[in-house]
Amino acid sequence: MAAQEIENGTTWGKELWDQFDNLATHTQKGIDFFERFGNFIRDRSAIEVEYALKLRRLVKNYQPKKSKEDEENEFSSLIAFKNVLKEVADLAGQREVVAENLQNQVLQGIMLLAKILREERKKALNQGAGLTQSLHTQIGTLDRAKRSYEKAFREAEKAIESYHKADADFHLSRADVEKQRVNMNIRNSQSEDAKSEYANQLQITNKQQQQHYQIALPEVFNKLQELDEKRTRGMKEFIKRAADVEYEVSPIIARCLEGMVKAADSINEKDDSMIVIEKYQSGFQPPGDIPFEDLSKPDPDAANNSQTHNSSTGLNHMTGKGTTKDKLKKRVGIFGIFTGNKKILEAYIHVKNNLTTDGLKEDFSDLPPTQRRKKLTAKVQELQQKVAQEQAASDGLMKMKGVYEANSMLGDPRTVEEQLNESVNRLDRLRHELLRYQKLLEQANNQTFIQHSPQSNRVIQNGQRSSRHSNGSSNHENSHDDNGEDHPDDAGSLSSSSASPESGLGTSHTSLPGSGQGSTNEQPMNEEYYEADAPLGTCRALYPFDATSEGSIPMSEGEELQVIEVDQGDGWTRVRRFSSKGWEEGFVPTSYIECTLYA
Repeated sequence: MAAQEIENGTTWGKELWDQFDNLATHTQKGIDFFERFGNFIRDRSAIEVEYALKLRRLVKNYQPKKSKEDEENEFSSLIAFKNVLKEVADLAGQREVVAENLQNQVLQGIMLLAKILREERKKALNQGAGLTQSLHTQIGTLDRAKRSYEKAFREAEKAIESYHKADADFHLSRADVEKQRVNMNIRNSQSEDAKSEYANQLQITNKQQQQHYQIALPEVFNKLQELDEKRTRGMKEFIKRAADVEYEVSPIIARCLEGMVKAADSINEKDDSMIVIEKYQSGFQPPGDIPFEDLSKPDPDAANNSQTHNSSTGLNHMTGKGTTKDKLKKRVGIFGIFTGNKKILEAYIHVKNNLTTDGLKEDFSDLPPTQRRKKLTAKVQELQQKVAQEQAASDGLMKMKGVYEANSMLGDPRTVEEQLNESVNRLDRLRHELLRYQKLLEQANNQTFIQHSPQSNRVIQNGQRSSRHSNGSSNHENSHDDNGEDHPDDAGSLSSSSASPESGLGTSHTSLPGSGQGSTNEQPMNEEYYEADAPLGTCRALYPFDATSEGSIPMSEGEELQVIEVDQGDGWTRVRRFSSKGWEEGFVPTSYIECTLYA
């Protein structure tokens, strides 16, 4: 027995033979403490679960919103932060593993051992209580035997004394003396019997008491010692097991921390700066220097401006129209037909149907040149990939159709015919769309080249647009082209250079000859001497427009133009375009175009 093995050393049975009650209390407190340790593990496991849950909620709350644009141009700091969130989510998973292992491997073991210890303690205490009760019963028997012996002894002494008195009394008869002698003998016999019984019970009690304190009760105490030591060993093992649970996940946690450090090391501020450039670069050139205007010297352009003004006045007289502010408002009545509700509704529906999922136009014309070129390039690559995939699918259907035609047992070729026709139709649509975006990309590249040219620069000073020639100075002599025609430097005055429908000075095929702006029959302007107004934005033609009035220019559906003067409330917008004939400028109906103004 385990209790006998303990006897070789210091045991509770030897040293604490008289501490039954204290040992019972001690073992009870020990088991209660052991169960309290189990409650600690249970609460810690709950905290680990709650911690993991809060970590996952934290990761969810701080997860960056996904967008296609961000995926294409992600900053290294954002990518690093996403990786950190992934590592934190992994940490949450490890905390859940810790909680699960604490419950399954530690808490359950503690509860099971505590139950066993309680049962063993109860059994040992019941055994000890039984032994103690038996000893107390034997001691009670001994006490009764002793009391009987004491009573019998006193009665025997009293009977002897009565006999001696009767024997010495000569007044008593011999019969009375004999009676006293018989009573004395009876009492002496009873005393001897009680003495023998008392001696016997004393022997039995001493033997049982010796057995009780030297063998039986120490065995019970040793059992209590064994279960208490078992509890202590369990405490030791379960503390180690709880630590082992942490050790098991520590390599993974270390890798998570290493991942965070690696994510931090991957951040490159220079690369992020380049991404900002790629994301927001417009492609426009910054404005040039503002020229110095020396008021002390006569303005060489004054005469030219006066001449141009007179020429414009003459032209206005010829057409019967003026360009004053009051008369500009009259154009609303003339061309109000273009601003009808039907046209506006059709334009709105057309614009809405031509927006991408991210709110941009299909041709990305609302973006700056560089950004538009990037979007168009990505769209072309996407369509090329789709065309290649659809072409591969179509080729596969063609092969399948050929196999079915060669061996009808394998399948009906007509079932493939319908799929093949659908694939061909999809392929045609993709190729048509690819060709459309390739043309848009080519136009965007050409437009970017024009906007990067020196002729696109302009300077606004004192409410007027001042021309800057390629040599960086104003030169009145350079305002004459090869044909000897005069081109006014001041492009800001509506009466001198605004290509309104009433001024008749637009560079359309309906402009008046000799007006200083050229016509379709004239040679294109020399770009070296042409000073264009800086565009306010771009526009796209929603419908075709045939110029039927002076100062207007025709346009085809989908054509891209530059906006150089917004609608002043008369229903017309001043635009410009670059063609093989040079720059053309004039007015178009506002309801016929979709404008995107630069910020």
